[in-house]
Parts: sequence; structure tokens; C-alpha cells
Amino acid sequence: MFDLFLDFLFPRRSLTGKDGQWITAAERSRLASFPVIEREETLRKRGLKFLDTLRAASEYKDCLLLKKAIQTFKYGRVRSLAGDLAALIDTVAPPLKDAVLCPVPLHWTRLVIRGFNQSQLLADAVSAQRHLPVQKLLKRVRSTGHQALRPGRSERFIAIEGAFRCTAKDIPANVILIDDLSTTGATLDACAKVLKKAGAKRVEAWVVAHG
Repeated sequence: MFDLFLDFLFPRRSLTGKDGQWITAAERSRLASFPVIEREETLRKRGLKFLDTLRAASEYKDCLLLKKAIQTFKYGRVRSLAGDLAALIDTVAPPLKDAVLCPVPLHWTRLVIRGFNQSQLLADAVSAQRHLPVQKLLKRVRSTGHQALRPGRSERFIAIEGAFRCTAKDIPANVILIDDLSTTGATLDACAKVLKKAGAKRVEAWVVAHG
């Protein structure tokens, strides 16, 4: 009923402007450019000290339609796009059985404004595809503002320092962070730092886009 109400107020337009749907089959086929997989050696060179592997379904800047999809999902509040974006993550995710999916948390103020955590929706959709459990292991204890508005890497790393804390007593050995986008990787690395200090042995990140 709520979706019908929204359709009445804001008629659906696809990513390229077609009426009646949020995304078309042709648009789905164009969402990814090429995947990015960064392993420990590359991450350490980029100053990420705790994250073990970063897997992104696509470059962000080189795929304009994917950029539109993520913005529509997150800022346009189109939750139904979570399944399509999670399907992209699935294309770069290795087969695992003993891992736990952990969505990157939002601060409560951002959650109130947006109405949902996009990382949680993605984690739930990946869980349905991969049959891996989802656990909320982290809490964002202070607002860090919009990282994208900070011009440099150092500002982003400083801003995110100490922003997360672990909320679980028993931390799984293998944790996979789920998020929509990684730019500098500062947020993901801050999450990995907290998880490893709490007992995680390995922390990966699976995201929709990189860059």
C-alpha cells in the first residue's frame, strides 16, 4: 500500500528515465564496468592497516549508470534496488561457508533522516543469495558527517577514527563487511580495526563499487 502511495506522488522512472519501473533489464546489464579486488599487499600500500581484502563489483567513476543506481537507492530511498546491487556483489564474492556478514552501521541521526541503512539492506540481500548469516557487530558511536565532502585522504582517516565500537561479546573469526561504496577505504578499515581488536581473525569487505 505504501509503495502504491509513493507511486501516486512520485511516479516511477527507471535509471534512464523510462516510466513505470525503477530499473529495466537493459539497465541491469549495464550496471557493472569491471570488478576491483584488492588484497593485503595493495591495501597496506594504500594505508589500510586492518582490512584483509576488498572486493568491489565495479569501478564507480567509470560506470555512470551504477553511480545513478547507488544514488537512487540511497538518497532516492528506493529500497527495491538492494537486490540488484547485491547481485553485483555476488559476482565478485568467493564461495564461503564459515563467514558472517556485517553491515557497516549508520549513526542514529543519519538513520533517522534516511529511514534505513543501505548496508543492512545489501547485507540481507547478499545473505539470501549466499546463505550466510548477518550479524550487527558494530555501532557507530558518533556522527562523522559526509566523508565524500572531505577533500583529502588524511581528513577522512582522521574523521573516522574512534567512530565505531563492537556490540557483540563473541566475534566470529571471519567477518565480511558489507557496504555500497568504498573510496579511500577509511571507514571499512576503521570497522576492521575494531573487529580485529575484539577477536576477529580475518575481515574482508564486499561492496558494490570502488572509487
